[in-house]
Amino acid sequence: MTTPLTLTLSRRPDGATLLTVVGEIDMSNTDTLATAIETTHGPLVIDLTAVEYLDSAGLSVLFTHSDRIELIATPMLAPVLNISGLADLTTVHGLATPED
Repeated sequence: MTTPLTLTLSRRPDGATLLTVVGEIDMSNTDTLATAIETTHGPLVIDLTAVEYLDSAGLSVLFTHSDRIELIATPMLAPVLNISGLADLTTVHGLATPED
């Protein structure tokens, strides 16, 4: 069973806009994610630490906005973000690196 997608917009102490994403990101809900990203202005930090699944449709949305987003992710998403090349296009916090 798919975990519903929950999106919460807030402001970090440093003033940056934070979009917290919870659940699974797949082709059934990428329009919701895209709308949330597109309706915020300026730089955006997206917290993916509670994302359990991210498919290619979700990656496509993130790629589209890679010039203005930063991601916070768990090591579980590291293979997807690294192999897809998204980690090379935007800042990703929380991923294990080879030096770790």
